[in-house]
Amino acid sequence: MSVEPGWYVDPADPDTRRYWDGEGWIGAPIPVDATPPEGPPPAEPPPAPAPTSPVAPVSAPGAPAGGPPLPGQPHPGQHYPWQPPQGHGHPQAPPPGWPPGGGPPPGWPAGGWPGRPPEPRPHGLPLAGFGARLVARLIDFAIVFALNAVVNGWFVWRLVEEVAPYWREVFRRAMAGDSSTDGLPQPSEQAGGLQVVILLIATALWLAYEVPTMASGGQTFGKRLVGVKVLPMSADQPLGFGRALRRWNTLGLPTLLWYCCGLGLLLQLVDALSPLFDHPLRQALHDKRAQTVVVQLPRGNRTSGGGSAAEEGTAPGAGTAPNDRTPDDRTHPSGDTP
Repeated sequence: MSVEPGWYVDPADPDTRRYWDGEGWIGAPIPVDATPPEGPPPAEPPPAPAPTSPVAPVSAPGAPAGGPPLPGQPHPGQHYPWQPPQGHGHPQAPPPGWPPGGGPPPGWPAGGWPGRPPEPRPHGLPLAGFGARLVARLIDFAIVFALNAVVNGWFVWRLVEEVAPYWREVFRRAMAGDSSTDGLPQPSEQAGGLQVVILLIATALWLAYEVPTMASGGQTFGKRLVGVKVLPMSADQPLGFGRALRRWNTLGLPTLLWYCCGLGLLLQLVDALSPLFDHPLRQALHDKRAQTVVVQLPRGNRTSGGGSAAEEGTAPGAGTAPNDRTPDDRTHPSGDTP
């Protein structure tokens, strides 16, 4: 997703704030604790023409003659690891993922980074690992299973009574080497209705357990124990009931399809494994639906439900203005959208 234009903390200098027009930084920076003006900064006057000389200086690639280099372009005399100084051999090809022209991605300081680009930190917090998310989900499943044992127990017992004669006879014939299906005792019509009732109750219990707690605090009991929290990508605030319901729908509603040869269970398995293959924000399919990310809370904030690093004053360059995040908090440095 693209970042909306506005005033954000400059990742290259957390003590300043600059205006992001949706594609790059524009205008001069202002102190981070100053109140930004409404709208974009006023246009800067054009630079004075450079005095003519017998030998005109060579501008940096992509920069206007006599003016400052464009955002993301190297300054005069600056070179990157794959660009040797002038007069020393031929430049090498930039590494994969860097923009044309040799400059760094918008919003990042000049120079390169070794190996992989750094992982994004939504709202100044590290992304939660897959292991922590899996443990939290297993704890929540155990709680929902216990609720089902209490509420759904009688319906499950009735279903077992309906299908037990059929499976006992199938097992007896299999042990005797008889593969015929003639004369097998068939479950009554109540068996199908019981399956539907059990799945409806299980789905309703899961919804009642997860959606209200996620809407108010971004944490279920399992997430609170493990120390992970779900936050919207666009703002550091509670999910709200609508977003929490959209997030749950993608993972929870397929429970109703367990009746169809386990199709719902297959869809849920794909959703649960999807963070392993999503980069850079490690979003599951239900996270993409609700535009949320799962972050790891600092150890001291886990039991109290803690807020983001910006709320605790630990986020780099955090201030008091509403837009204390940078576009890099919500988009990958290379421009990939979640």
